[in-house]
Amino acid sequence: MKVLSTNIGKPTSFLRNGREEKTGIFKYPIDEALFLGKTDVAKDTVIDRKHHAGEHKACYFFSSNHYPYWKKLYPDLEWDWGMFGENLTIEGLHESQIRIGDIYKIGSALVQVSQPREPCYKLGVRFGTQEILRQFIDYCHPGTYVRILVEGLVKKGDALELMEQSKNTLTIKQFYELQYAKKKDWSMVKLAISNTALPKYKRDRMQKYLK
Repeated sequence: MKVLSTNIGKPTSFLRNGREEKTGIFKYPIDEALFLGKTDVAKDTVIDRKHHAGEHKACYFFSSNHYPYWKKLYPDLEWDWGMFGENLTIEGLHESQIRIGDIYKIGSALVQVSQPREPCYKLGVRFGTQEILRQFIDYCHPGTYVRILVEGLVKKGDALELMEQSKNTLTIKQFYELQYAKKKDWSMVKLAISNTALPKYKRDRMQKYLK
């Protein structure tokens, strides 16, 4: 895996239900390294800090491998890296192989895979239709958020080096499917509950299904 693009966004206004809102999802490539901080990416825009950024969502990775699929669905959009609001577009990122809790060195930063991305209406704003939310969930390749263990700079071309693989085998794809499944796989639920790299509120939510 390697970084194909570093992306940041500026505040962008839009109308929703007659009210003006702002979003930072309109990210575009820059020719600079990104500084991955403990709670966010330096110089990036985060409007809603209740649902974005923070310890467990400090930086968002999305795979370049999925772009061809989406370009076929939305051929009339002006495509560039960062379309999904990702800070880092990663070549070779496979959600079915990456485990929650895996630790990677990338540039001078050390990061830990924390949770998949769940789409919100602002992704629909970027794509011009809220239909993409259902499509994004069904496609089941959401990319991943990471926790920053060691702050550092990441630039285009940097490789991701696996430093420590999680002993808990739950992958990003498995947990993403589990969240949206009407009938839960109990073995996956138990894996999720025991995976301390997941945010506590996610594990608590899974705990309820056992009861």
